[in-house]
Amino acid sequence: MKKLFLLLLTAFLFIGCSSDDDTIYDYIGTWSGKYTGSDDGTWYVVVASDGKVTGTMHSSVNDENYNISGHLTETGDLTAVVGLPSDGEFKGTLSREKKGNGSWSNAVPTPTRSGTWTGDKQ
Repeated sequence: MKKLFLLLLTAFLFIGCSSDDDTIYDYIGTWSGKYTGSDDGTWYVVVASDGKVTGTMHSSVNDENYNISGHLTETGDLTAVVGLPSDGEFKGTLSREKKGNGSWSNAVPTPTRSGTWTGDKQ
């Protein structure tokens, strides 16, 4: 009986203590950076505990702000729209090493502009 108990305890420890468990808590907080391409400027987003992402892109070219809203998965995949209603997209990946990158597009003002973004967790 003792051997069975130790075997079950050991198995439980290996299963329960995995360091590979994905969790949204590594990403919660403020992220910001720069975007470039056919427009350029700065961006920031806040990741909430439920994965909801809200923020703003500020265009240096047009001196305008554009809303960002979307969702982040537990593995760091970001899918968001630019503008309300959606005029474009802001997609990419946030890492546990506090770095992020991806692509963006925005149809306002016309013609549609696009490019890439990079940033860090604050």
